[in-house]
Amino acid sequence: MPELLIELFSEEIPARMQARAAEDFARLLQTELRALMPTAPRPLSGPRRIALVGEMAARAETPGKEERGPRIGAPPQALDGFLRKHGATQDQLTQEGQFWVLAKPAEVTLATELLAQAVPAVLRTFPWPKSMRWGSSDFAWVRPLQRVLCLFDGAPVRFPLAHGGDAVHGLAAADLTEGHRILAGTAPFAVTGFADYEAGLRQRFVIADPAERERLIGNGVAALAAAEGLEVVPDRGLLAEVAGLVEWPVPLLGRIDEAFMDLPPEVMRTTMRVNQRYFALRRADGRPAPRFALVANITPADGGRAIVAGNERVLRARLADARFFWDQDRRQTLESFLPKLDAVVFHARLGTQGERVRRLERLAGLIALQVDANIKLAARAGLLAKADLASGMVGEFPEVQGIMGRYYALADGEDPRVAEAIGGHYRPMGPGDAVPSEPVAVAVALADKLDQLAGFFAVGEKPTGSGDPYALRRAALGVIRMIREGGLRLGLAGLIGEAFFGFAQATGATASPEFGMAVAAEKLNAGWQPPADSDHPPMVAAFAAGVLDFLTDRLRVQLRAEGARHDLVTAVFGASPDDDLTRLLARSEALGTMLATPDGANLLAAYKRAANILRIETRRDGPHDGPVDPALLVLPAEQALAAAVGARAAEVAASLAAEEPLRAMESLAGLRAPLDAFFESVVVNDPDPKLRVNRLRLLRRLCTAMDAVADFAKIEG
Repeated sequence: MPELLIELFSEEIPARMQARAAEDFARLLQTELRALMPTAPRPLSGPRRIALVGEMAARAETPGKEERGPRIGAPPQALDGFLRKHGATQDQLTQEGQFWVLAKPAEVTLATELLAQAVPAVLRTFPWPKSMRWGSSDFAWVRPLQRVLCLFDGAPVRFPLAHGGDAVHGLAAADLTEGHRILAGTAPFAVTGFADYEAGLRQRFVIADPAERERLIGNGVAALAAAEGLEVVPDRGLLAEVAGLVEWPVPLLGRIDEAFMDLPPEVMRTTMRVNQRYFALRRADGRPAPRFALVANITPADGGRAIVAGNERVLRARLADARFFWDQDRRQTLESFLPKLDAVVFHARLGTQGERVRRLERLAGLIALQVDANIKLAARAGLLAKADLASGMVGEFPEVQGIMGRYYALADGEDPRVAEAIGGHYRPMGPGDAVPSEPVAVAVALADKLDQLAGFFAVGEKPTGSGDPYALRRAALGVIRMIREGGLRLGLAGLIGEAFFGFAQATGATASPEFGMAVAAEKLNAGWQPPADSDHPPMVAAFAAGVLDFLTDRLRVQLRAEGARHDLVTAVFGASPDDDLTRLLARSEALGTMLATPDGANLLAAYKRAANILRIETRRDGPHDGPVDPALLVLPAEQALAAAVGARAAEVAASLAAEEPLRAMESLAGLRAPLDAFFESVVVNDPDPKLRVNRLRLLRRLCTAMDAVADFAKIEG
């Protein structure tokens, strides 16, 4: 098929918006032209251009068809309306039976005509996160749009962007684009296709492909670092951002004054990355190196000496600011920052950060009991976890919160375990981030996330399909990862309930009848009953169960992403009110092992057969929940099944109580043979109503025994 190339050339586009904009442009245009463009075009982006290249059919053909009109002899108004609708005249009509018929010929629309309509329509409704208007036009774009290049099959497709009375600054599509603003000047040049476009830009110091710019930057910086025996601190996000800032990347190395090398490396990396987009370098042993890498957008005539010198001056000023905050903060203890947190609002309905650290102090101490952590150290770390939010360094560089608390705690002589817990309590920050492993750090990190979940659920700020402004999904996944990777044995419902109580103690929030009631009412209205061993009032227990539902739902999403059988987790969780995720996951794994065997697969099929019989018969005269009468078990097969269910149910209960799920599944699999024999030789719906009811009760007893392990009805297959 012929090639299509479109480029939208503008003033500098923010780097964070480029890739998404190129993908949106390709997607939206394909949606408009799907009949001609079956394959999505390739998106390209850069500091001054959004482009796409792909294949597109030369024409769209609409087959001819006949349209039946009014009946012969119908009022003239009906015939006139039909003719107006189709743009036809009466002499084009023919009679077929009792109706007028219009034969519409096949239509052919050229791709160029469709492009001239589709591209302006897409541009006028383009979904930029932020856009601007300039001059007197109502047309909006992220930055002033200067040119539109549109080529189809090597020829320019010319069309204006004017709409109604808006001339859109006289912009019209052509075959022109521009190269590098400084190295090539502003003189436009014409292109005839993508190969010509890419080569022409390269001759004019522009790399069109963002992936190639990333490779050039990554390889270039790594080569310069290796030449000095150093390596680059990996930063995939920074690499992508810098590739969106330069069209002609030229990596250079600068030097950091030794006077700043005693600053925490995280502070140095943050100020270099956030303020200047520099790459940090390190020695082979991991220690920070007194060098940094930058990427110029031109080929300097002096080899980069002037550019490097200028950037070194700027970095010295930035690091001097960091030095000031570092020195100022260490003149007082970390604990002395705590009173300032009483004036820092955490959330309008959840109190201040000062109230929050008092909740964390209490909750971390409670969690410490379950993770074998020192209670006093966990409570101390919970109290100090947010103290660095009031420090000058974190005020200037919010990215180092927690990290600076660790440094300040060590400087104050706090226990190293307390310091490490402060530094790691935000972790994991994402899928690639490690979870805390030291028990005190685990207690504080869990307290932070459970407090966050309990608080925002209590005020009705649950995530929605379109938004999660308080990162509650990330908090939930953090809890799940710490439990799974650490093999933790936690009573989550109890801890969530304690987190809920923490708000009452710190803020008096439960004085409001609305606090937490939405989540609790949802559970209670659905018929949920609190466990018999719950220490919390029904409303608090229901609230905790609602938050636990959210956590288990996130677990199922995570397992699905890993390719695991999330239906087994759903089945196990549906059978038990247990809130120990480690125990439930072990049970689901054992269930999967059993179902992978012939006995397990056949047992599942037999269970579903029994459940179907019960469902049908329950509609007639159920439920059939009474005790099985041994005197009415007249056939050997039903006697054997009743005996097997009684014995195996006891074995399963004992194995589950001993936390031996594999043994429980082995016991359950032993039901396969007597159940098969039952269905082969026993008629459940016996003409004798007493025998029928007794056999249905036996099947109900079987299903109840199996449902103690998992809700087999929720297992797929």
